[in-house]
Amino acid sequence: MHIAPFDNANRPIVDVNDPQVPLVYFNRIRLRTGETFDYRVAGYETCVVPATGTVTVETAGQTFAGIGNRGADVWDGEPEGVYVPTDTGARVTALTDTETFIAGARFAETLQPFAVRATDLDVVQYGSDDTKTHRKIKHILGMKYHDRVGRLLVSELFTVGAGGWSGFPSHKHDTDRRDADGRLIETRHDECYNFRFRPDYGSGLQMLQRVDNEPGDAYHIVDGSTVKIDRGYHPCCVLPGYEMYYFTILGGLSQRSLTQFFQPTHAAQLQTIPGIMDMVAKFK
Repeated sequence: MHIAPFDNANRPIVDVNDPQVPLVYFNRIRLRTGETFDYRVAGYETCVVPATGTVTVETAGQTFAGIGNRGADVWDGEPEGVYVPTDTGARVTALTDTETFIAGARFAETLQPFAVRATDLDVVQYGSDDTKTHRKIKHILGMKYHDRVGRLLVSELFTVGAGGWSGFPSHKHDTDRRDADGRLIETRHDECYNFRFRPDYGSGLQMLQRVDNEPGDAYHIVDGSTVKIDRGYHPCCVLPGYEMYYFTILGGLSQRSLTQFFQPTHAAQLQTIPGIMDMVAKFK
């Protein structure tokens, strides 16, 4: 499902118990210098990530100051974030004008908060210009924090160069299932994206193919679009001449590590895209 850009007035764009993607949560807040935003999401662990600007986050009796260093847009510096435990109140204070993302995943336990600085990111680059799949992923809550987070995976994906495809070979992760030998071949992870384009009048396409080799849905995505991925294969692309970014939230039903099931029709393409298995390994 596509949600066109709108002024959400600091209220959740994807709220708790969403009918399509109940395992994830997404809010985008805009604050002027000195303003504060208080929140608590019952039943969901969250992560505060400034898209632009700098904030201080107070939660569980701890203060994490000076989070975020980006200026004009998401290309202007590295991401940073603060993990906020389930059922724990948090206050976000703007040290500069800021647009800040709050990502969440359903999780019953209450863990400990921590900050993720620019030097702590898990970064992976894969694909190639020849295959039109050249991408860089900056994992904020990725493999490095596997033992400190419940079900939440948070990352930022950037195209390398202009134009091309992402999320290809097409894959899905809408069912917890094993093969005949008991090996895990897919996990249920709800997903949510928020897109940005450079220049900001660029745009792209989000596909959502429910069944292999049957027609699916396609959405025209623009700067600020939010997309909810509940089920099906879901590659996306950006127009030639433009760069694309998307903020990615994943929440698992039964585990944190993501197991993607690649679309059978296109699975042979796994052999053509350099580094793609390194990309797969980081979603843990």
